Amino acid sequence: MRVPLTTRDFLDRAELVYGDRTGIIDEPTQPAPSLGEVSYREVARRGRALQAGLDELGIGEGERVAIVSHNAGRLLELLLSVPSSGRVAVPINFRLAPDEVSYIVGHSGARVLLVDPELESSLKRVEAEHRFGTGEEYEQLLRFDTEPRPWSAPDEDATATINYTSGTTARPKGVQMTHRNLWVNAVTFGMHMQVSDRDVYLHTLPMFHCNGWGLPYTMAGLGATQVVLRKVDGAEILRRVERHGVTMMSGAPAVWNSVLEAAAEWDGELPGRDRVRIVVAGAPPPSRTIARVESELGWEFNQIYGLTETAPLISINRPRAEYDELDPEERARLLSRAGVPALGTRLAISESGEVLAQGNTVLAGYWQNPDATGEALEGGWFHTGDGGVLDDDGYLTISDRKKDVIITGGENVSSIEVEDVLFSHPAVAEAAVIGIPDEKWGELVTAIVVLAEGEQATEADIIAHCKARIAGYKVPKRVEFRDELARTATGKIQKFKLREAFWQDSERKVN
Repeated sequence: MRVPLTTRDFLDRAELVYGDRTGIIDEPTQPAPSLGEVSYREVARRGRALQAGLDELGIGEGERVAIVSHNAGRLLELLLSVPSSGRVAVPINFRLAPDEVSYIVGHSGARVLLVDPELESSLKRVEAEHRFGTGEEYEQLLRFDTEPRPWSAPDEDATATINYTSGTTARPKGVQMTHRNLWVNAVTFGMHMQVSDRDVYLHTLPMFHCNGWGLPYTMAGLGATQVVLRKVDGAEILRRVERHGVTMMSGAPAVWNSVLEAAAEWDGELPGRDRVRIVVAGAPPPSRTIARVESELGWEFNQIYGLTETAPLISINRPRAEYDELDPEERARLLSRAGVPALGTRLAISESGEVLAQGNTVLAGYWQNPDATGEALEGGWFHTGDGGVLDDDGYLTISDRKKDVIITGGENVSSIEVEDVLFSHPAVAEAAVIGIPDEKWGELVTAIVVLAEGEQATEADIIAHCKARIAGYKVPKRVEFRDELARTATGKIQKFKLREAFWQDSERKVN
């Protein structure tokens, strides 16, 4: 027997087995009215009402529904319910500039756009055939008195979500995740992290990021309560851990640095000791941070490696029983590796040193971009664009980034995109954008600029120019002026030479 693996399985099981349990605890303060505490039965009921509302709008199977929102209960239920009806969810990074959001809405062909009330003003020029706020307008879209049309032919190979990612081009690419991709990622992730119905998960990770790494599906299917955190704040994370009995969280290293800073000011015993486990990705944190998480917070540190194109789980590094008697520094060193392949995933290193992956979580393709798809999946392997090594124990360590991408605070930044903006400044003759090591953010977006002859500009001028044109996290945090840039004999900028001065004292060529 073969039954299609679809995202509907997770919410269906949550309703059947854990219907009376609190499924979502929404953000208490936000521009839109909070969902408050809702049971999984109510989450499923609201999901069907949303599907019926989309039916009424004439949004058919395979059509795209775009959402740009901070973390919110409604975003969580959208991720659970939109793909389950055979439609395609397109979660968009709320930090993007209006023109960037417009491009994604247009490129994906989304007929429906849902916008967080806090973003309504800044995104007012972004158009779609049907546009709703995610507050009262969203509630008016729901049709509780009508049963939605069932998905006519559930297909695990159908596209469930399109997640746009920054790459080596100025325009983001739409990653097509199938139901099978998301199903296998969610179940494998849950197994490796030993998720159960005793867990309480706090969404510190933006849900637009690779569908919250697929963990909304994992938690729903296994009956874990999901607590929504709208914006990352170290002290607020500690308060939620204490108030709700949180047991698991995920995020980039910058999140945990903010918690460590808040912990120093915390009055009383720190919450969650010997109970909380965190999952870290985006950029490997320094081993000192790993040691501090375990010694100062008493939280279990876990690391994964993956990309939007892999749903994201490729490898995982968890504290093993063999590590129990090691001193903290040695444990931290071992946990700083990217990990071993997740079950069902295979890793290899190409002759050029690039990390290659095979597995059921690898994307179906890039939306309307067959050339990029062919390049990424050449030879039957997914080409990650990262350089790495596999040690004798099968553990992966990322050593370099082949793609021209900077990872800062867990966000991917295309250096080429930032360079395009820099070149639009009349005083800039040449420019190169690199990532430099930073303890808080992982990497700091840094612009190396050569001014045109006779022109003048300050660091503040360059930064202000960029802020007016691209999302804030992409804007260079540091600008250095040079008389010339290192180039090859053929004129290509040698970014590795520009990076050398900043990375020479680091163990890795990427953070």
